[in-house]
Order: sequence, then C-alpha cells, then structure tokens
Amino acid sequence: MTTDEATDTATTTKAAVRVEFCGEEYAVDARKPFLIGREGDLVVDENPFLHRTFLSVTFDAGLWWLTNIGNTLSATVTDTTGNVQAWLAPGARLPIVFPELQVLFSAGTTTYDFTITSDLEYFSPSQLSTTTAGTTTVGPIHLTSSQRLLIVALAEDVLRQASPGRGEIPASAAAAARLGWSQTTFNRKLDNVCDKLDKFGVQGLRGGPGKLATGRRARLVEYAVSTRLVDTSDLPLLDHADQADVGGGQPTHG
Repeated sequence: MTTDEATDTATTTKAAVRVEFCGEEYAVDARKPFLIGREGDLVVDENPFLHRTFLSVTFDAGLWWLTNIGNTLSATVTDTTGNVQAWLAPGARLPIVFPELQVLFSAGTTTYDFTITSDLEYFSPSQLSTTTAGTTTVGPIHLTSSQRLLIVALAEDVLRQASPGRGEIPASAAAAARLGWSQTTFNRKLDNVCDKLDKFGVQGLRGGPGKLATGRRARLVEYAVSTRLVDTSDLPLLDHADQADVGGGQPTHG
C-alpha cells in the first residue's frame, strides 16, 4: 500500500459518511459507490420518472463526492443553514465538505429529500449568516405576502415531513383552490415569483420549449425549502389564507 493509499484509508475510517432517508440511516462504504435511485443501495421509490441510478456517493482523491449520474434530473444541495446552495445537473459532482447536507430532487410530481452527514468537516456553517425562521427575506430575496403563500401552498406536503423523505407537489389548480385564488391569479403570481428568483440567478425556473409547469413548480419547491426561504413556521399561514386579503379574485400586488 502506498503512502497516499494509507492516508486515504485512514481518512475514510475517521470520516464515516451516512445517508438518512425516511427515518432510515445507511452507512456508506468508501470502497465502492453508494447508489441512489429506483435501484441501488438506497431504493428511493418505484416512481417511473426517477432514474434507476440517479446519484452516487463516492470517495475519491481524498474527498467524498456526490455525483449526478442520471441524464435528465437535477438535484438541489444545501448546507444546514440554507445559505450555501448548489444545483447538481446531470454529469456534475460536488465535494461533501460540510458536516451535513440536504439533498432535494423531483421526479414527476413528487419531491424527495434526504440528508448526508459526514464526520469529516472542511467547512462549518456560520451562525452569523443564518436567518430567522419565518422572516420574509433570505439574503437579498424579498417576498410579498401572497408570493410566500403561493410557495407554502406548493411546498406544504414537503414541509410537513417528520423526517427526510418524500412529498407531493399539488397541481396548480389544487394549490389555487387551497388558497381560494382563481387559476389566473395563481398562474400570474407563479410567473412573478419565478421571474424574481430567476433574476437572482436561481436556475431551472425559466420556462421555455419543452419545459412543463410541473418541472417549474418542483424546482421552486426544491429551492425554497432547501434555502429556508419558507419553513414549517410558515404553515399556519395556510390556515388563515381565507382571512387574508390575497384571494377571492382580489389578491395583494406581487
């Protein structure tokens, strides 16, 4: 065994990596890829929109990596504060340098969520950069009350998860009905919030040929949940949506 191999072996012994999904924890073996998808070490779901093998966790060149080995789906990856966020496109890989990462991705109308924890810590989330739960801004992004309601309505099932797992994203008609809005009002506000986030550099929200509304809603939920733009403290807003001056065809501006 070479010196480098001995160092890598010692490092992986100390730097155990674990994946948690739906209340179950999986230990990752540094000697082989840990595969995630419809098949593999972590079988996420039998969802036909999900790749057989979509993501892999591997150890290479002294670092742990999360790699997108699929060909169409992307994943949203963030640290525990939500301030460091990456969009992992097909073929891309990302070093696992934080003690905990949250990974979200969507297949069809279902959004999946799991966490990766590592004993080896290259960077620590700064407590100074965290945001207060329930505030209307995360970094420079400001939401109107109706924009926040729209995102919470789409992300409700994901936010209500007790542990990382899966959540369904409602159709636009169902989300509009949940808020007491007309379909036209909902679609306009969805356009507005997606345009706003797109201008801030959030990828995957801009519509175009071949890009369906379902994909845009899923990407919006992934980004909003992973960056803590909305969280569980916002869920009570839905219970009072019918009392707020944002529905009934007379929504607030924005």
